[in-house]
Amino acid sequence: MPGVKKQPARGAKPAPIKRRDRERTRQEILDIAFEEFAENGLLGGNTDAIAARASITKRLIFYYFNSKEELFIAVLEMAYAKMRAAEEDLHLDELEPEAAIRRLAEFTFDFDQAHPQFVRLVTIENIHRGRHITSSQKLKEMTRPSISQIAKVLERGVAGGVIRPGLDPIELHMTLNALCFFSVANRHTFEAQFAWDMSSPKARAQRRDEIADLLWRYVRKD
Repeated sequence: MPGVKKQPARGAKPAPIKRRDRERTRQEILDIAFEEFAENGLLGGNTDAIAARASITKRLIFYYFNSKEELFIAVLEMAYAKMRAAEEDLHLDELEPEAAIRRLAEFTFDFDQAHPQFVRLVTIENIHRGRHITSSQKLKEMTRPSISQIAKVLERGVAGGVIRPGLDPIELHMTLNALCFFSVANRHTFEAQFAWDMSSPKARAQRRDEIADLLWRYVRKD
């Protein structure tokens, strides 16, 4: 009939979208999905809710990402990419070894404190035994610059006689992240058990300084 729009066939893909709009829509889906998965996990994350918040159809989500799991992997890639990009901006190679170690510690602590959703997302991926990160080559490649940056600081420190030899950059990265991660991931249970303030500006500043001191004391040559 004249004036009546023809409806797309059931199961048909959405009409082509201009590249600029496509990239913007894809990013909006990722941003909303990040919040949804960080709050409710992969299993509890609702693609209907994501579509509603983005004002799109659920079919469009699967047009971009094929499945809920692929969307979750894309969210992980986006979240880690933001942290890795921020790490590269630290320019640790321009600092003396002690200053570089302290800056790395302070940055990691500050990032986790400012991005509790990132911490929750990583915790959720650990519940899934890291299978989504394992399937993403992009996520594996993201770690290389970060570890390389730490290795170079250690090498300069050893050459300068201020850092003890034999330290593994991956072990150091793990130790630092364990210290910083705990303050966010375990804050509520720790506060409930020990009535210990971990969230006030004073408490965060004290913990930040302690972690920087601990890391430097661990790597320095006595």
